[in-house]
Amino acid sequence: MDIGRVMGLIVTGIVTGVLGTLVMDLLNHLFARTGMLLRIDMGMIGRMSAGWAHGRFRYRHPGEMQQVANERLYGYITHYTIGVGLAVPYVLGWDLLVGGIASPIWTLAYGVATTIASVFFVYPSMGLGVFGWRSPEGIRAPLSSLANHFFFGLGMAIAVALV
Repeated sequence: MDIGRVMGLIVTGIVTGVLGTLVMDLLNHLFARTGMLLRIDMGMIGRMSAGWAHGRFRYRHPGEMQQVANERLYGYITHYTIGVGLAVPYVLGWDLLVGGIASPIWTLAYGVATTIASVFFVYPSMGLGVFGWRSPEGIRAPLSSLANHFFFGLGMAIAVALV
């Protein structure tokens, strides 16, 4: 595989990750306003990532995360970086293992599968436990995560369909 092709796939992965994350954020905003889903808390994501930058990867309770200046900005940067970080290996892996651009339906399925990162890494890192069970919102936390990652997959599917 030549370097030009790899660079093209990386660009496709970046666009796919950004569009997937953007669709996730927009649809989360709409559904959270109706009360159907929990709102993605960019400040909390920013506090979590600031902790990561200082070597703290796990909290016993979300209240242990100290507020930091510009935490929402850090939250958005982290959120979109994770989205791109999930999309680029997917696009590269699909091309390597299957060939060509991924099918939108498999991309949607992959987006839903990325819920695993949220429920097994992000929630525990924030002190909410696996699946977010220690969240005061109960079952709504993992269900919101599942819906949000469906939205992420939908945005990624749109991106690969447009390529």
